[in-house]
Amino acid sequence: MTDAEATARAKAAKSRNASLVCAGAAALWVLAQWLGPVLGLPGQYAILIDLAALAAFVWAMVVTFRIWRKPPAKQGQPKQGHSKQGQSKQGQSKQG
Repeated sequence: MTDAEATARAKAAKSRNASLVCAGAAALWVLAQWLGPVLGLPGQYAILIDLAALAAFVWAMVVTFRIWRKPPAKQGQPKQGHSKQGQSKQGQSKQG
């Protein structure tokens, strides 16, 4: 797997996580807003649920923004520290 493919997979995984958090927070928020009055919960719990959903949305937006701002990986360049040339030079200096 090339560096570009690994970067694309990592971006896809982060995007998937952000979308799942966003959708899950919205679904749980709607469920909690419906279930709160049915169970007779005080209004303070509604505010707490609202803040938790807002925190999840902010987190998803930050992750999405960081994905959007990250530059794409350049193809054809080896990862740093994995150069075979560098390893052979280090091995020769230790032997000699």
